[in-house]
Amino acid sequence: MSALNQLYGESLALLTDLYQVTMAYGYHRLGMSEHEAVFHLFFRRAPFKGGYAIAAGLDLVIDLIERLRFSEADLEYLGGLTGNDGRPLFDRPFLDHLAGLRFTCDVDAAPEGSVVFAHEPLLRIRGPIILCQLLETPLLNLINFSTLIATKSARICEAAGDGPVLEFGLRRAQGIDGSLSAARAAVIGGCAATSNCLAGRLYEIPVRGTHAHSWVMAFDGELEAFDAYAQAMPNNCVFLVDTYDTLEGVKHAVEIGKRLRSRGHEMVGVRLDSGDLRGLSVAARAILDEGGFPGATIVASNDLDEYQITELRSKGAAIGVWGVGTRLATAYDQPALGGVYKLAAIRGPGEPWSYRIKLSEEAIKISNPGIQQVRRFRGPDGALLGDLIYDEELGPSGDGVRIGGGEAMTMAGAGEDLLAPIFRGGARVYDSPSVLEMRERARAELASLATTTRRLASPTPYPVGLEARLHALRETLIARARGQERGAG
Repeated sequence: MSALNQLYGESLALLTDLYQVTMAYGYHRLGMSEHEAVFHLFFRRAPFKGGYAIAAGLDLVIDLIERLRFSEADLEYLGGLTGNDGRPLFDRPFLDHLAGLRFTCDVDAAPEGSVVFAHEPLLRIRGPIILCQLLETPLLNLINFSTLIATKSARICEAAGDGPVLEFGLRRAQGIDGSLSAARAAVIGGCAATSNCLAGRLYEIPVRGTHAHSWVMAFDGELEAFDAYAQAMPNNCVFLVDTYDTLEGVKHAVEIGKRLRSRGHEMVGVRLDSGDLRGLSVAARAILDEGGFPGATIVASNDLDEYQITELRSKGAAIGVWGVGTRLATAYDQPALGGVYKLAAIRGPGEPWSYRIKLSEEAIKISNPGIQQVRRFRGPDGALLGDLIYDEELGPSGDGVRIGGGEAMTMAGAGEDLLAPIFRGGARVYDSPSVLEMRERARAELASLATTTRRLASPTPYPVGLEARLHALRETLIARARGQERGAG
């Protein structure tokens, strides 16, 4: 059973904005419901002022699509909505149409864990325009947030180097859904585990955790608290040492660690959650080593992110594991990805494709037309060299033009297509890997990306271009649309 099915007994067909339903009604009234359309979901700027993103959220999309049905309760609700004249917004024939609506589209998408870049489609949907339109909002909801958190996780894990990162953000996350999506996406992005037990069960990802300050405070003294915990859970002892005096807490952990060892168990380590993490970690390391616990790890938490972790490591902090909560699960410094969903082609029954483009005074907001696919090129060593966006009707070529102008880009070799078939005619054709396999994909993809593109500050742009014929089509459509605007004026 899918995660969404386990969480929600009701239909999720109304997980959309009202204007999607009003447009669907308009298409129905005008006889356009079955016009074939192509939409793409993409972002215009990489998040966190970085050079890339990690695609995530696809499995959630698959779950939603597979259970897409308008229930009687949904239709009754829609039937009760009224316009400014007090009359129903939607007529009975439209509601009956929704009642029988079934997913029949083709969907192609970047597999979760893929490295993706600005202007590239993360997902392409092709089918009846009424279905494509109704799915705009939920697709953006599910992919935007997951991709944002997976990317934040990748940046934090890169900063941590070989030190595992644990996702601890449940208590600060945006509600139940936000916490679950964040935990899942954080593991895709590189985290070793989460503290979220429900996410662990639903998504089959590792969970970690020991005790909080309240455990220590529930006893008369810290030594007694550690001893009680060691007796209760001898195989899970990471002692939180900063409830009173941090370094005294480390000494108490060593004492209880020796008792544990005498009973055939080993202390895992200690956790620091406040204060000067660099200085305290170095001092704690010395106490642990002198006490006979050189293998005990030091876990650090306390509102960490990639920048603080980078600084702590550069100053010689003796931290082996990083617990990251608020700033990961909430994407603290950028709360939204800004992904968009744009119509790129439409045709009526028996008609040729009519390509569409959205204009803007801002060049970055001008959309790309066509039935887009991304051809990815690698070097002999597997290193990522660049991506070419092409139209599947026109086919790929070896020539490209950098999006937004600039130097021309040429890509040679066979390359590989990024977007994989997910649905064909409404039937699922894709076998999803596990979340841990998605994490391995992300790690491999990032390892093949230039370090200058992965760096936190002022990353080198990764080459992404439009195939020459698609670029020419785009320029023609821009000129035609602007000519129409001038004519209308």
